Amino acid sequence: MRIAVISDIHSNMYALEAVLDDIETKNVDLTTCTGDLVGYGTNPNQVIETIRKNRILTIMGNYDDAIGNYKIICGCDYPDPKDAEKAGLSMHFTGQETTDENKAYLRSLPKEVTITFNEKTIRFVHGSTRIINEYLKENSKEADEVMGELVEDILVCGHTHIPYAKYYGEKLLVNAGSVGKPKTNNPNANYVIIDINNSDEIAKKDSSVEVEIVEVPYDFEKAAKEIEKNEILPNDFARLIREGNSK
Repeated sequence: MRIAVISDIHSNMYALEAVLDDIETKNVDLTTCTGDLVGYGTNPNQVIETIRKNRILTIMGNYDDAIGNYKIICGCDYPDPKDAEKAGLSMHFTGQETTDENKAYLRSLPKEVTITFNEKTIRFVHGSTRIINEYLKENSKEADEVMGELVEDILVCGHTHIPYAKYYGEKLLVNAGSVGKPKTNNPNANYVIIDINNSDEIAKKDSSVEVEIVEVPYDFEKAAKEIEKNEILPNDFARLIREGNSK
């Protein structure tokens, strides 16, 4: 079973198209998304409609929750007031741009999904099992706490925009990174493939799990220039796209 997991597209249609094209070449059985379809970029409707058209199993992200439910804040942690102000502009543009039909779709998304394959149970969330906007950064106290309480075999999340995979005893935590707004100091889109292999196909026991972090080049300059032409979105968002950075 090969599962492609995408996350944090953030209205970046060019990155999403490149990643979906790449997934087509990877012989995957299922594609899932751990949320944040919208925010920051210029194409929220196109992203939502592409996800819907491809029938991708999608979890609600904090941005999806905010836009779908007409909230005025996205729920992210912004210690710098300037970053909070920029996020407010992103919320304003995205809320104004997203159609009512697509907002209804965002509202309908589940906050978590659990699937089982060959005795491996996988739980998909956006932030963490505790709250939609909690950051499970690699080697963090929050990740230790959440994984210590996890019942399932594998937890898959997003929200940090940095992909990684780490075992906590026999439990595996996978962060899917970000398609549309990576924070890896690299502008390329990224996603993960979780490969569950069976050592005994008949008994379907002792499944091994491999995680591949995939990096996909795309026309990030096109996405950045569209942001710069926009009359509401801050030009600084274009810089973040070009640099693949959070600051």
